[in-house]
Amino acid sequence: MSLADKVLAVNNDLPIRTDRPVHSGKVRSVYWLTEADSRRLIEEKGYDVAPDTPLAIMVISDRISAFDCIWRGEGGMNGVPGKGAALNAISNHWFKLFREKGLADSHILDIPHPFVWIVQKAKPVMIEAICRQYITGSMWRAYDKGEREFCGIEMADDLKKDQKLPELLITPSTKGILKGIPGVPEADDVNVTRADIVNNYQAFNFTKAEDVDLYEKLLKEGFDVISDALAELDQIFVDTKFEFGYVNDKEGNEKLIYMDEVGTPDSSRIWDGETYRAGKVIEKSKEAFRQLLLSHFPDPDILLNKDRMDERQALARDNELPESVLMEVSETYLGIASKITGQKIELSDNPKAEIIEILRSEYDLVD
Repeated sequence: MSLADKVLAVNNDLPIRTDRPVHSGKVRSVYWLTEADSRRLIEEKGYDVAPDTPLAIMVISDRISAFDCIWRGEGGMNGVPGKGAALNAISNHWFKLFREKGLADSHILDIPHPFVWIVQKAKPVMIEAICRQYITGSMWRAYDKGEREFCGIEMADDLKKDQKLPELLITPSTKGILKGIPGVPEADDVNVTRADIVNNYQAFNFTKAEDVDLYEKLLKEGFDVISDALAELDQIFVDTKFEFGYVNDKEGNEKLIYMDEVGTPDSSRIWDGETYRAGKVIEKSKEAFRQLLLSHFPDPDILLNKDRMDERQALARDNELPESVLMEVSETYLGIASKITGQKIELSDNPKAEIIEILRSEYDLVD
């Protein structure tokens, strides 16, 4: 069996019983269960949700996206071996730690397989919430060009690349295209200020104004829990993205929860502590792949300039990356996952067949 066979690249063709189209994102595919199956599972498994809550099967893949494009390798290797299992294992580890520390719940109700989550439908808060502990990446590039205000926060003049910030910064941006918010462009992923959110909280899908304070509290608590745990492993939690949403519990009470993944190499930057103290940054996250792409292609501006999106998509479509590049990414993901969870991530020979068998025999979701 070749390495390419072990990669789960296509994850929207599983025979899971659904009466709605499968939604396929950059990395995950979502199968909404029928109302009958949702109600049955809630009762059978005792999930702490309202009886009429819609449930979905979320299947991760080994696809890798960067600069808003999906990249592939030579020899039919359309993903990174072990990436999906590593991402889920890391998220599962942090969500478990959140529960142990008494933080908010997540949208995940069950984990039938390393590639699979059973999730509850949530009303998403329309914010990509970025927490930053160091100045690097896009923030540094803008700062280096002279920008001193980020999301309404004034920055000092004497900051150096990759240095620790005086305090944890929250730099939110829009999730999707939001309309009718004064001063906020109608475009996806544009930076917003705290004042924008507070003054237009309903446009961002908050139920009440005080939930903006709660979302910031959950952000900081989640960041600190992960940062402290990584520090014990001599790893630095540089920055990360959180997403939030509302759900109802069994009694019908609304609560704000964590959504999507948390603290993974896809949604965060993680640096090795020892080498950082020696003056060198070693990325333990997707940022290493982004930097690799920037050095791999002769014109990196195509990857950084949003006005050249057509060229960028052509670059991803027409270029197969060397297998060695994807294996380097694989080592990064599997390495940090093993370090965080304390367990080796085992690569499945046929993840798709395993998923189908478990969902058929233990959940009765495959006809």
